[in-house]
Parts: sequence; C-alpha cells; structure tokens
Amino acid sequence: MRTAAQLRSIQTLVPEATLEQHAVSEIFARQPGVSRLAKRLIATSFDGAGVQTRHTVLDELDPSSEVATAQFLDRESGALLEPGTAARNDIYAREADRLFIEAARRSLDADPDLSASDVTHVVTVSCTGFHAPGPDYAIVRALGLSAAVQRYHLGFMGCYAALPALRAAAQFCRADPEAVVLVVSVELCTLHLRSSNDPDAIIASSLFADGAAAALVSARDLPTRLPGFTLDGFHTSLIPDGEADMAWTVGDTGFEMVLSTRVPQLIGTNIDDALAPLWHGDDHIARELGRQRIGEVVQHWAVHPGGRSILDRVQERLGLDDEQLAPAREVLRSFGNMSSATVLFVLQRILDHEHPQPGERVAAMAFGPGLTAESALLTVAGTPDAR
Repeated sequence: MRTAAQLRSIQTLVPEATLEQHAVSEIFARQPGVSRLAKRLIATSFDGAGVQTRHTVLDELDPSSEVATAQFLDRESGALLEPGTAARNDIYAREADRLFIEAARRSLDADPDLSASDVTHVVTVSCTGFHAPGPDYAIVRALGLSAAVQRYHLGFMGCYAALPALRAAAQFCRADPEAVVLVVSVELCTLHLRSSNDPDAIIASSLFADGAAAALVSARDLPTRLPGFTLDGFHTSLIPDGEADMAWTVGDTGFEMVLSTRVPQLIGTNIDDALAPLWHGDDHIARELGRQRIGEVVQHWAVHPGGRSILDRVQERLGLDDEQLAPAREVLRSFGNMSSATVLFVLQRILDHEHPQPGERVAAMAFGPGLTAESALLTVAGTPDAR
C-alpha cells in the first residue's frame, strides 16, 4: 500500500508595511472624482469586510515610511496615483522573487528531514505579476537546488490556485514515492489597487493584500512526524452562472478584478453540489453523512476567506460552528485576502492554534474566476506536540 503524500513544513510571511483598514478606507474615500454613492459604498465595504490589518510591499502606503519618489500615493495631496501596468509589474518582479525565495527557504529550514538537495519538483503559484525566468527559476538558483529539478508555475488562476498546486504535488508523489515537492505561493495584490467608482473595484480594494506561503509535499517515510496533513483527495467544480461575477484581467493601469456582490450568494447556493463529489469519494465520510452533519464528520475547515460574506454563507449553508470558521476569519482579520496564498495561512493557523489531533479530518476550499470552486480533503498527521 502506497503512503499518502503529506503536506508539511507550512511557512507563511508578509511584507513589513502594515495597512490599517480604517486608514485605507479614508484614503479611498477622499480621492478626487469619487461620487457620493461610491463614498457610501467605500464606507460599507471597508467596514464590513472583516479585515482589520493588511500588509503590502508598497512602503509608501505606510505613513511611517520615508519615500523618495511617489509612485502610488502623493502624500501632500493624498491622491492615489496611477502607475502603468509595466511599472507595477517591475515592482512585482523584484519583490515577489524576494518573498518566493524567503518563503521557500523557511519551509526547508523548518523540516529536519529534508534539505535543498532532496527537492525534486518546484511548483510556484501567483496571479499578480509575470516575468521570465520566473520565481521557480529564482528559487532554484538562490537556494542551490539541483538544476535538474522539475519546475512548474501556475499563473493567473486567482484565489483557488494553491489547491491545484497541492493536487499536482500529490500526483508527482504518487508517480514517484521518493519525490519531494516544494510548493510556494506569493501574491502582491496591493500593486493593483486603484481609485474607482466601480463597485467591483471598491470591494476588491477593501479586501486584497500581499502575502507568501510555502510548504513541502512528500510521500517519503521520514523519521520526524512533523505536524501536517495527508492529502487525501481533491475536486474541482464550476458554479453555474458565475463566469461574469469573478474575473481577473490585465488593464493599462494594473490588473483589474471583477468581484460582484452576487459571489457570496452564488457560493452559498451551490456549495453543497460543489462539495458532494468530494464527500462521496471518501468511504468514511460518505457512510457517516447519513447519520451526522458534515460539520461533525469533518472537524476542521480551511475555507479561503474571500470576504466575510462568503464565510458567512459557507458557515450557514454547511451548518458549521463559529469555532470551525475561526481560523479563516482570523486570517481575514489580520491579513486580508492574499489570493492563492491565503488558504495555506488558514491551514497553518489550524495547526498552530486549533490543537488538531492526528486522524481528524480537514476540508479545504477556495473560490476563484470562473466561478471555480476547488476543494480538498486532508487528514491531520504528525503528533500534537511535534514542534
């Protein structure tokens, strides 16, 4: 019997510059050309987002920083500037590589059994910038990985992309039981925030942030039982009639997010159907669902916090308790929506703060353009005191 691939050594980090939600709301509300209706929507969206602080690579947005040349914010007038997409992408190429390398290094340093020489595959994930050679190459060069490491980049998929990355890693391990896959996600969403009267842009501005996460996936029989998860199964579903409600396109002054107010309702209405194949693919869960609610069968929930309304709808529809949604809500409150990296932050928080016991089940899910719903089933591995 093959050993299941295990997700271990999850590490997360954020840029140093911190954005206080109330301060960012004031900046957006006082921009020239913002209509009365937009000001009301800004106040409502920022107050109701469930976010308290976020982080950004744009030091100039932090009032305590010193800035030689303004690119995004004129401090004298308080006006948000509109750098072109090329200027934003130049910052991405520099700052994203730094975070990719640091997150990958931390994940390797956190694992007593695996080192750079063990890595056979690198999977990088990002949707907030482009450059080649890309972050996969930067990680190999900076950390001294073998030049023969297989490299893959999942780009422009949006908030759900970490789950396909983990699925690919699990498949590599199934094909080669000795494989060690380094998965790294970095998103610099704040590079694309802009002033607008458009409701979709306002909602995006109230939620998105920068962050990085990395982890190792392997089916090797390793001596140290680190806290982590076995990767049991994955499922992809397309939510009907949602294609126009969440999208991600390239504009002249940054990438442009479509995130309509219908998204929470669409997810809430369709979440049961989207997850049903995942439950039915697991013999134990399929059997127990006839006798118990899903929240009793699956103890932990790593729900991508795309926004407070999305978490509210998922909790209500699936009958989950407040404790089960606490990791997702706390990540949203402290870090905002960091696109694809966010679900790894939630999984790490479950390990660090929820005292999971080996054998307990975990459901992970994330939503993105399409409207695509990606989900995964995991099992808590390792020992409770293995730190």
